[in-house]
Amino acid sequence: MTTAVHLDGITKRFPGVVANDDVDLAVERGTVHALLGENGAGKTTLMNVLYGLYSADEGSVVVDDVERHFGTPRDAIDAGVGMIHQHFMLVDPMTVAENVTLGSEPRKWFGLAVDRDAATRSVDDLCDRYGFDVNPDDRVEDIPVGVQQRVEILKALYRGADVLILDEPTAVLTPQEVEDLFDVFDELTDQGKTIIFITHKLGEAMHAADDVTVLRDGENVGTVPADETTREQLAELMVGREVLLEVEKTPADPGDVTLDVSGLRVSDGRGVEQVSGVDLDAREGEIFGIAGVDGNGQTELVEAITGLRSADDGTVSFDGQDVTGRSRRHRIEEGMAYIPEDRHERGLVMEFDLVENGLLGSQHSPPYATNGRLDWTEARTHAEDVIAEYDVRPPNADASAESLSGGNQQKFIVGREFARDPRFVVAMHPTRGVDIGSTEFIHEQLLGLRDDGAGVLLVSSQLDEVRGLSDRLAVMHDGEFMAVVDPETVTEEEIGLLMAGERPERFDEGDGEQRPSTAGTPGGER
Repeated sequence: MTTAVHLDGITKRFPGVVANDDVDLAVERGTVHALLGENGAGKTTLMNVLYGLYSADEGSVVVDDVERHFGTPRDAIDAGVGMIHQHFMLVDPMTVAENVTLGSEPRKWFGLAVDRDAATRSVDDLCDRYGFDVNPDDRVEDIPVGVQQRVEILKALYRGADVLILDEPTAVLTPQEVEDLFDVFDELTDQGKTIIFITHKLGEAMHAADDVTVLRDGENVGTVPADETTREQLAELMVGREVLLEVEKTPADPGDVTLDVSGLRVSDGRGVEQVSGVDLDAREGEIFGIAGVDGNGQTELVEAITGLRSADDGTVSFDGQDVTGRSRRHRIEEGMAYIPEDRHERGLVMEFDLVENGLLGSQHSPPYATNGRLDWTEARTHAEDVIAEYDVRPPNADASAESLSGGNQQKFIVGREFARDPRFVVAMHPTRGVDIGSTEFIHEQLLGLRDDGAGVLLVSSQLDEVRGLSDRLAVMHDGEFMAVVDPETVTEEEIGLLMAGERPERFDEGDGEQRPSTAGTPGGER
């Protein structure tokens, strides 16, 4: 088997940080190679060197046995290297064919016009060749995230990529879409393509890759065949210590209802109802989980609960106070923290530094503000405390949010929200894009809040996470709760059926599982 990519002694420095330190990496042609590591380990930086976004300070890049000097991504593309970034770079109002061919459109009339029919045919041919179920005429804004990712892959293939780099490709996909993506990997490698995918998820690396390279603190600490290692061994390589891979928790001791939602109906920005009469009660000292495929109303439900979206009908009560029409600021002041689904849109101002981002939501309150004047010394101390406690990298309070990796952005948001000492936390995908060591830490923090008497509403598309942490679990489908179940006794197959909108027979036989409407009672039906 020949080597498609060989990185030899790559070193890349930024001010105050050595992102890659003498890294070697060899990737065999026609294989899937996982690049595994914690956030800030240097994975994306190394691939940005291969793709021509960065120039290495030391070392060499060899593709197809030829040493390359990539000054720009265009040079890498010309050499057959393509990269699909974690945040897609698509133009939503344009069609699939227009996005795939953008910048390299087929022309007609002596080059005076774009040949749209030829573009559609080219994309159709690519879809047939690689088994992609994608309609070239669909607008990107109308297709699911998993299909959008395939459009990004098609863009790279259209430009002749033989080596495809995917940065955290599963971060925004449902479990079924993840399996579909891995099927795409198989199809591509069967046709001689080489895949390098960046991830921090052990199970995915072992399931989808032929070989796994682990980076830690900018160094290559080992490359192993995926079928000759274990999750525990990879976790220890990543973190440098033994890691607890399963959630361990003591039984909950629920107290009074702190969040009471009754008959909530919420529409999206187009006026289409996304939440249809949901009831829920979340209590002090427990984690109430919501599982479901993304796009079934979880976003609108959470935004109505946190004050970011108005409800069409129903009520939201917090600590016995009707807050349905109250602002997000009011809910923060009353003790409701929020870890948002979209860290860029809802969690951070990307151009702000971490001192400024650490103030968001608290800029009106002591100790950061007195008589309308901000105390920047106190704000800096706060940001530095969050950075230290949550191991945000680089550990620089003056760094802008946009300069951090996605996982480090997430860690900073989680740290900022937990530092409010909240009585209730709404956590939506709190570990999305976060490495295994930080995931373990965030889980411990959520359980610690619960054990100290705070309430937690946890929304996650990762079944292992939501089942492992939750004391009660609602399964959401098409804007409704299909059931509220005991995560200790419900099976994965039953959850899958509920997520698909089917209620297993035993849920209709009154066998002790909770039904959807539970607001107002500790554990039984209304």
